[in-house]
Formats: sequence, C-alpha cells, structure tokens
Amino acid sequence: MSELTRAAVADAVSYFDYWLRFRQGYARIPGVQAAVLYDDEIMLSSAYGYADIEAGTELTRGHLFRIASHSKTFTATAVLQLLEQGALRLDDAVERWVPFLHDSAAGRLTLRELLAHGSGLVRDGHDGDFWQLYHSFPDEEQLKRIATDRADIIAANERFKYSNIGYGLLGLVVAAASGQSYNSYVTEHVVARLGLADTGPEYEPARAGDFARGYSSLAYADHRVPIDQVDTRALAAATGFYSTAEDVVRYAAAHFDGDERLLTDESKRLMRRAEWTVEGGQSEYGFGLARFEFGGRRVYGHGGGYPGHITRTYFDPADRLAVSVLTNAIDGPADTLANALIRLVNLAVEGAPLADGGSPPPANGVDLRRFTGRYANLWRVSDVALLGGRLYLMVPTSDDPTQGLTPLTVVDDRTLKISGGVGYGSYGEALTFEFDGAAVVSVRGGSATTSYPIDELTAAAAKRATVSVEAPLR
Repeated sequence: MSELTRAAVADAVSYFDYWLRFRQGYARIPGVQAAVLYDDEIMLSSAYGYADIEAGTELTRGHLFRIASHSKTFTATAVLQLLEQGALRLDDAVERWVPFLHDSAAGRLTLRELLAHGSGLVRDGHDGDFWQLYHSFPDEEQLKRIATDRADIIAANERFKYSNIGYGLLGLVVAAASGQSYNSYVTEHVVARLGLADTGPEYEPARAGDFARGYSSLAYADHRVPIDQVDTRALAAATGFYSTAEDVVRYAAAHFDGDERLLTDESKRLMRRAEWTVEGGQSEYGFGLARFEFGGRRVYGHGGGYPGHITRTYFDPADRLAVSVLTNAIDGPADTLANALIRLVNLAVEGAPLADGGSPPPANGVDLRRFTGRYANLWRVSDVALLGGRLYLMVPTSDDPTQGLTPLTVVDDRTLKISGGVGYGSYGEALTFEFDGAAVVSVRGGSATTSYPIDELTAAAAKRATVSVEAPLR
C-alpha cells in the first residue's frame, strides 16, 4: 500500500460526503451522521436527513446516537487501564471480582476469555426480548440470574461466541477493581480524559431532546415506527454508550499508534491482537475490537446495534485515519457506508488500473474538476469523480462506489475517454460534455445516451405523468 497523504484523504472525503448525501435519500434512511479524522484533524463532520421525521427536525452534527456495542471498546480500554495500574490480571477468574459467580461455570472464566468473546457464554440470556422493548434491559440482579442460569452454552475457548452477558460481567469487574461504578469509571478515565462532551455510558434523560429518534425497519412494514430511548442498565458495559460521529473518531484517535492518553502502545497492541477468527465473517477479534482488511489496509473498530440506531466505526492506527457513521434506523446500513470511506481512501492512494494496464496520459492543462458532478438519464445516475488526480465514472446507487467504477482519461477540454470498466460497457468510447461557461449542460456517452445534471432530471420527473417519445424524461 502506498503512503497515505492528506491530499488523498481530502479527495476521498470530498466524494464520500457527496455520495453519502445521495445514499441517505436513495436508501430511505431517516438520518445519517458521519465524521472522518486524519492525523488528528477532523476532515469531515456532516449530517443528512432527519433526527425526528414526525416533528420535521433535521439531523445535525450535534445530535446524539446510541452507539451500542462500541461500548465494548470502552470497556476493554477500562480493563486494560486497570491492568496497567496492577489492579487486576487478564488471567484472573471472574469470580474473584464478581463473588456471586462462585461455584458457577461463568465464575471460572478468565477476564481474557470474556474480553475476546471466547467464554462460550450465552449471548443475551434465555429471554432476549428486551432488545425488542418487550420488557426492560436486565438490572444487576437480573444479570446475576442470567449469568448463573445455563449460561455456559459451549466450552470456553472452543470458538468465537459473541456475548453481551460476558461484557455485562466485565462492567462489574471494572467497578469492583476500581472502587467506582462502571459508569463513573469510564466517564472519568476515558470520556473526560479526552474531553468528549457528547459521549457517555448510558442514556441521559436530561438530554432527551439531543438524541436522534430511532426508527423501525422497512423490511416488515411500508413505514418506519419511532422507537423510544431506554436505559440499558446492567448491560451498559456491553451496549449503553451514546455519542456523536465526531466524538467517536476523536475517541478512535486515542487508539492510534503513539497516542498514550488512554493506554500505552503495548496495551493497544494487546487490545488489537487477533484472538479469534470470526466464523462466517471476514474479520478477527481481539479485546473489544474487531480487525478487518480492506485492499491491504488493516483497520480496527466496532459496530453497534441498538433498537433504532445502527452504527459503525473503523480506524487505521498506523496511518492515523478514522471514520464513524451513525444511522437512526434499525436497518440502517452504517457498515456499508463506513466501508465505502476506507475503499475510497484506498482508491485515492492506489488508483484503479486502466484496461490497457498503462497510466492515464497527462491532462495537458485541462482542469479535471470541470467534468465532475452527478448526471442522470432515464436509465441511471452516474458520478464523475476526481480521486488521487484521476477521473472515474462511478455508480452512486451501488453499496460500494468503488465497485464497477470506470477509469476515464482526458481527450480534450470537453471530452473524456472510457478507459476501463466491465466488458458490457462502452469501453473506448467517448463522454462528450456540453458546457455553458463552467457549468455542464449535458453529457453524452455510455450507449451514446445523453445525461443531464441530476437536479434537472429530478425536476422533469416531478412533472411527468408518463414517459414517451412525445414526452421524454429530460
């Protein structure tokens, strides 16, 4: 992988934000909040859609989201801080810190096994309908009953087995080893240490108006139903945290190499080390962090699923890059959206090969930015995007904007050549632009069809009862 530069990140972020705005509407997501940080600089902080559809409240960068299982990264960070202080050991049996687990299978597990989801413990107990708000999340007394009621589903260290109950127990460990409640400890030693004003370990009723409202899925209904915010009680260490995308990437930056505000580099390496390969996925898991590979770039992070909010964060600790995407729908594609940023960064750094294997010819003084924009015709919407000094024809309706892209090369100041793409496309043909001054009037190319700036076609579609030879969509 080539060296990451600020210019490459800036190109990727510019298109990512443009694509994100389109995707929010196209995918019918109530709201999307996103942030990108590079080398301690916030390169993007944006929000699209609604925090409350019924009230017509537009989403802002300051609205709060429940980031759910991101909480596990905070909990693992807290455990490793206490390890550095000598307050506990990773091979301590859980029962040392949680006395009610004496003589139980869960009590004999180690902190290491809980952190890595290698404990074999039940995921959410034998009645997980608190996730549907059929009843409240478990309190400490209920967590005690869950952890001692047939909780050992499989043997420890048999395979990766995700467990919110295991992380609930780790919250009790943090409290016992620190002498503070879990919420107090992480607030003081993680959140406050980084100055994260919009982050906390549990729902705060006093800030109810600051939270983006959560919504149900469109998979089983033709409209979304609002979902109330609730306290996650004894599972805060597994799923209680709230934050903003901007605060989350600032938190992720504290896990970059060389940043020891929360943990030493040695502890961060321990936290990131792969303990398990996740069956059925393309990731590995360490202590509260999953590990992924995107085109040779190794990133870490976590997702979060809370009733009404789906979230995802990735960070590259070596290249000091972080992205967080937060959505307020239970089927929100936060993972897909965050993936796209990493892939766009890689594209801006490496570039897509031309069909002939060569490099694009010099632009001969042509300003490549004059071609960029979003164009539409009856068949499709296409973007001409500038990344890493190269032009690409992209498909914004795709979940991955880098998939199926077409490299373009400059012929002259009004013509581009299609220099790659799939074999069913128009390889070798021209995209011919008509300009009015600096503004693009139309683009002909790709089956020799004519496209127009998308706003024009959107306006035309609003006026059409039907499309015909007498009344084309233009």
